[in-house]
Amino acid sequence: MLNKGVLYLLLAVLPTVALAEANRDAAASPSLLGRQIADFTLKDFRGKEYSLGELTEKPLVVVYFFGTECPLAKHYSLRLQRLSEEYSGKGVAFLGINSNVQDSITEIEHHVRQHEVQFPALKDVGNVVADRFGASRTPEAFLLDAQRKVRYHGRVDAQYTFGSGVGLAAPAEKRADLQIAIDELLAGQPVSVASTEAKGCIIGRVRPQQTADVTYCNQIARILQNRCLECHREGQIAPFAMTNYSEVAGWGEMIAEVVNEQRMPPWHADPKYGHFQNDARLSDDEKQQINTWVAAGCPEGDSNDLPEPIAFNETWYLPNGPDEVFYMTEQPVSIKAEGSEPYRYYVVDPGFKEDKWVKSAEARAGNPAVVHHIIVFIQPPGGNFRDHGDSKLLVGFAPGTRPGEYPEGWAKRVPAGSKLVFQMHYTPIGSEQTDRSMVGLTYSDVSEVTHQVVTTNAISHNFVIPANTKDYAVQATRPHNRDAYLMSMFPHMHIRGAAFKYELETPEGKVDTLLNVPFYDFNWQNHYTLKEPMLIRKGSKMVCTAYYDNTIGNLANPDPNVKVRWGDQTWEEMMIGWHDIAYPMEPKDESGQAEKS
Repeated sequence: MLNKGVLYLLLAVLPTVALAEANRDAAASPSLLGRQIADFTLKDFRGKEYSLGELTEKPLVVVYFFGTECPLAKHYSLRLQRLSEEYSGKGVAFLGINSNVQDSITEIEHHVRQHEVQFPALKDVGNVVADRFGASRTPEAFLLDAQRKVRYHGRVDAQYTFGSGVGLAAPAEKRADLQIAIDELLAGQPVSVASTEAKGCIIGRVRPQQTADVTYCNQIARILQNRCLECHREGQIAPFAMTNYSEVAGWGEMIAEVVNEQRMPPWHADPKYGHFQNDARLSDDEKQQINTWVAAGCPEGDSNDLPEPIAFNETWYLPNGPDEVFYMTEQPVSIKAEGSEPYRYYVVDPGFKEDKWVKSAEARAGNPAVVHHIIVFIQPPGGNFRDHGDSKLLVGFAPGTRPGEYPEGWAKRVPAGSKLVFQMHYTPIGSEQTDRSMVGLTYSDVSEVTHQVVTTNAISHNFVIPANTKDYAVQATRPHNRDAYLMSMFPHMHIRGAAFKYELETPEGKVDTLLNVPFYDFNWQNHYTLKEPMLIRKGSKMVCTAYYDNTIGNLANPDPNVKVRWGDQTWEEMMIGWHDIAYPMEPKDESGQAEKS
């Protein structure tokens, strides 16, 4: 996404990149080991004071830096509480410290109550104690010995981390680094792994502000409105809101980091190929402005320059609302507080006694904070939703997506007697949640339909990804036996998916790349919608190639030492090159024959 040949952008980016690299180096540097931590006194959200010096009878002290909105810190607050309970009788004290300028006392209180944290949670005003420790991230743990020297620092364990897009969670806990270090010190042994990299959110420090042409009010607020607020507002899936200056300024360095590393906004298509109406990339100018602003200390500017607030649609995006709404279940379902959630499937009978022609559809998350994605399939009579060759994709939802609306006169046929299958993927957020998601449909009369929309795919079930193998390729082909119009593409793999490519082979044998996703990210189920429908001539073939990374280098890989085959769950794999096409209507289309092309 970054045009690194543009000199002015590089000059703007370098100071922020250098800061981010310094933070990462500090977190992983052995130089923090052996650092003597002087006594400090901080207050909790109730105003009660706690001092390190008061813990003289405790041979070990765990100091845990946390943020109230960092998704990884939400997970690990639960885990730290369990550790504190386990080691309370063994002379180990736990202190939580919040050094974020953007986190208020009220937010700390809410975090503590929501995650049932019993050990002291202290506010580090001005990040003085964070500077003393050399802490740079949340969550980040420091283990102090009886002399209050740092004997371990880094991550709590290896289960949760950040990847190319959002948080990654292995299906089970990996090395419990902090707990192992505690056990080793209690046993009088040296710490075997004394320093690990703490991946997480950059601590929002107090920073001096410089005079700059780019301020929050005159530029940054506009960028956020247009690019970020769809997800980064209260009640949506993003971990924090970007709706006021103090909040955004506290996240300044983190915003610059995810933009420069191309993790946000989530868009993974190679710009060399295709033109897409939902392209989420920031422009070079927008990136420059963000980096200039952060490098200047995130100045606020003149509030008179603020843009008018955007009124977001908090109900349905469908212009006049849906004709019918179908819920995935009669009652809300529960989502656990932590760990990884396997896919869930819910089958709904809409009671269609005759064919329905759907001109627009919208999958809507009941609880956007935990719904990772929704895919609603059409299961025709006699079909099996677990066989993606039998089922047809109706509509999907992922953070930031819009409903499936087709051109005037275009519609998708749902045969009489079909059922709707909700594929639900949830992301635990550190507290137990419930959800009852839904889909809304609007209909056309068949007499109004000029083109039948069909979601088809190039799919491969019969593959075996070898253990410890990188860039393993699986290919599938879908022939097109009629002229059709290509509308969109939707690659689907699981957590070992690394890259995906769509190519069109013409009847003459010419091969054109339509979409290249060089860094596939399972966390974002992107639907790539063409700016204009593209003609696919009769006799053409859609050729899809998926690449998998089944090595330890894949941070999300639960086990690189096993062979991987097709399966529903995320630790298994899929290879599906979904694509939406449309055929001009003919009399036989009303009986569904077009769908067999």
